Amino acid sequence: MKALKANIVKSLPVGSEVETCDNSGAKTVRIFAVIGHKTRKGKKPAAGIADLVMVAVKKGKPDVRKQVFFAIVVRQKKEYRRANGMRIKFEDNSVVVLKDEKGNPKGTIFKGPIAKEVADRWPAVAKIASIIV
Repeated sequence: MKALKANIVKSLPVGSEVETCDNSGAKTVRIFAVIGHKTRKGKKPAAGIADLVMVAVKKGKPDVRKQVFFAIVVRQKKEYRRANGMRIKFEDNSVVVLKDEKGNPKGTIFKGPIAKEVADRWPAVAKIASIIV
């Protein structure tokens, strides 16, 4: 996993329900862990763009409901600043469900744009993405 040059604001705390933007069968997922994130005592871990999270499927096809998967945050509503000074924000919060923690996506089609930071850090996701912002 490569380091990011942007200063990403962590805007999705544990417990957030987020939409998925792929065709994996999951529609809505709940974030319950942020992999590799440390916080102060009593503070909830939170995820931002390109973070690896663990999710539980809340709505979707019956074969994936009530299951646990790894996922990557690809869009967030809260704006963040890139190294060149540009500020980026998206229309919604969204994740991509993974097959394994190495970054291989479960779905084959992604709906909507994906952040450039995600494409830099996760090359398997970048291959499938149609729009990279």
